[in-house]
Amino acid sequence: MVDCCRALRVSPSGFYAWQQRPESTHATRDRQLRVLIRASHAGSRRAYGSPRVLEDLIEQGVPISRKRVARLMRAEGLKGRVRKRYRSTTMSDHDQPIAGNVLDRQFVADRPNQRWVGDTTEFLIGSSARLYLAAIMDLYSRFIVGWAVSAVNDRHLTLSALDKALKRRCPEIGLLHHSDQGSTYASEDYRQRLEAHGIACSMSRRAKL
Repeated sequence: MVDCCRALRVSPSGFYAWQQRPESTHATRDRQLRVLIRASHAGSRRAYGSPRVLEDLIEQGVPISRKRVARLMRAEGLKGRVRKRYRSTTMSDHDQPIAGNVLDRQFVADRPNQRWVGDTTEFLIGSSARLYLAAIMDLYSRFIVGWAVSAVNDRHLTLSALDKALKRRCPEIGLLHHSDQGSTYASEDYRQRLEAHGIACSMSRRAKL
């Protein structure tokens, strides 16, 4: 012990006094906050970084700053899980018929199965692998009523998502389906499937460059 004190350039009496000194209020609070931070991080399946953990603690009525959350997370070795990179993909260079923009940015609905919105997203996995997700959302509940995943972005992917939504919801005639002008949504197969179920088609205007 004497050798350690000499190396640290402190006196043995000072070292023993430090050992017997009660924990400071700040250190006690840090210890309590670490427990809450670990619980929040674990509850998010280790996805939350310091901003989301801070938001979670504030919602619970815990007074704390972002800097303190970040510091304690570093001390605990906690990091938010990095999300996979993704981007929206629209293949609008085609000669298929384009529907008008009936929805006209009115992204609300008064009842279920009144307005659905379809979209396809590309996820980049690693440096080269790609995965495509097609999903259909009911604008009334904001619930995903149909979805499908494939390594190929074609009409079979969007049709699979549509078929799942139709099977799950069995909508009545008069539903409005909105999407972009991508070839997968403008394809003859997709339009025929909508028509067969009495679903009106709406497409966004192409963005101006």
